[in-house]
Amino acid sequence: MRKYRAWVVEDDWDLAFICAEALRSAGFETEIIPNGAQALSRLAEDKPNLIVLDMHLPHVSGLNVLRQMHAELRLLDTRIIVSTADTGLASQLHDLADLVLVKPVTFSQIRDLAIRLVPSVELLSKPVMASPEKKDPPPPPERTSSADSETTP
Repeated sequence: MRKYRAWVVEDDWDLAFICAEALRSAGFETEIIPNGAQALSRLAEDKPNLIVLDMHLPHVSGLNVLRQMHAELRLLDTRIIVSTADTGLASQLHDLADLVLVKPVTFSQIRDLAIRLVPSVELLSKPVMASPEKKDPPPPPERTSSADSETTP
């Protein structure tokens, strides 16, 4: 079985941990990278299947990381989820990322979107129980007219 790898490039440790756990529950091996400079360094030596990328990072901005990724042909099939609190910037990034999320983001949101972006990943968490199958309702009882019914004196 092929192992898929995801990186969370985020300087907020709590959010990075939540994202990494969400990705693990979706079947990814994960790595947390706390700043843009380390992200560029790691990208020079390795290639993940998916990156959750914050835009406001220390040392090198997420936007510069994003631009560098687009400049390298070998990274073109790496899926990118941008996560930012900057709504103005978010509206400008739709052509540079597979998904752009405005913070706050949730565990289930990251997990479910990662599975959709990399559909061959195998979900490790327990599947959600499907709701019971809806069956067609039984037909309404036949109505009888008063002329058809027997009357007793």
